[in-house]
This record gives sequence, structure tokens and C-alpha cells, in this order.
Amino acid sequence: MADTLSVLAAGLLTGLSLIVAIGAQNAFVLRQGLRREHVGLVVVVCALSDTVLIVAGVAGMGALIAGAPTLVAVARWGGAAFLVTYGLLAARRAVSGGRLDVDDRGVRTSRWVVMSTALALTWLNPHVYLDTVLLLGSIGSSYGDSRWAFALGALAASWGWFAALGYGARLLQPVFTRPWAWRMVDAGIAAVMFAVAYMLVRGA
Repeated sequence: MADTLSVLAAGLLTGLSLIVAIGAQNAFVLRQGLRREHVGLVVVVCALSDTVLIVAGVAGMGALIAGAPTLVAVARWGGAAFLVTYGLLAARRAVSGGRLDVDDRGVRTSRWVVMSTALALTWLNPHVYLDTVLLLGSIGSSYGDSRWAFALGALAASWGWFAALGYGARLLQPVFTRPWAWRMVDAGIAAVMFAVAYMLVRGA
């Protein structure tokens, strides 16, 4: 029992160390949380995606992806293109200005657009595969028969983090009713998107 708990804790801490880092996915979850717009959908999409990737990695998919450089290259350049596009949209919002529509009378983004964006930011980002499939998969596999306890800990980190980020963002909502604050968020999101895209291209 003690060994299982230690492996669970290892999975939890390793998962948090990889997931909490600021990135394109987290920036989007934060923005939706501040807007209070389809937050549950975004959290579930991101966490379920992580679930599929972590389970695949622990099951041995990481080794298969590592042996397919063409697939990695396509994902790298496609992900970079998407991130640049999303970054440009965020930059345009930062320049044009905006506000947080706390009374829900503003223009709302459709559920399908939000879901497709969350899916794209997850599945078109090669860093996701490197972190969840390759890294977590290889670490989890090192635990042998206890690898699924490690995977469970990593899954708990993912679900807990996305829920905390998405629903906890509303605590900052009073600050973000000010247009300048919202501009700063969009400017920060644009910077994150461009930085991640640059790192992807540089590593090509």
C-alpha cells in the first residue's frame, strides 16, 4: 500500500511539474475562465485529452511516436502555424481593446468554436506529446507493474489543475472588468503563443 501511494505521489508531482508550466493550452483555459464562457467544456476537453495521451504513453505509445520522425515534424510545423494564427488574433484583441462581459450581454463565442480551439491547442502542439506521451510514458513505464498507479497520479494532476485554473480564474474577474487589464491578458496570451511557436520551429 505504501509503495502504491508513493508511486501515486510521484505521478501527481511529475504531472503537475509538466502541466502547470505556462503554455498555449493553459493560456486558453485561463482566458475562458476569466470570461466564464464554456469553462466546464474546456476543462473536460483538456483533461480528457491528457487522459488519452497519458494512458497511451504509459501503455507504450511513446516509443512508437519516437520512431516516427515524419509524424513529429508534421505536428511541429502544423502546431506552429496554428499557434501563430491564434497569437495574431489575441494580439489584435489587445490592440483593439476589450472588456470582460460579466453581465453576459457581450458577444459570446460558440460552444463548437471553443471546443475546436481547445482541441487544436492540445492536439496540434508537439510539446503535449513530448510531455505526456514520451516523458510521462517513459517515467511511468519505469515503475513496471505499478505504472498505472503512476498514470493515475498524473491524471489526478491534470484534472485537478485544469479545474482549478478554469474555475479559479473567476476570482480575478473584478480586476478584469477593466479594459486595460483585459488588453494585458490578450497581450500575454499572444506572447505565449508566439514564444511556443518559435520554440517549436527552432527545434525543427
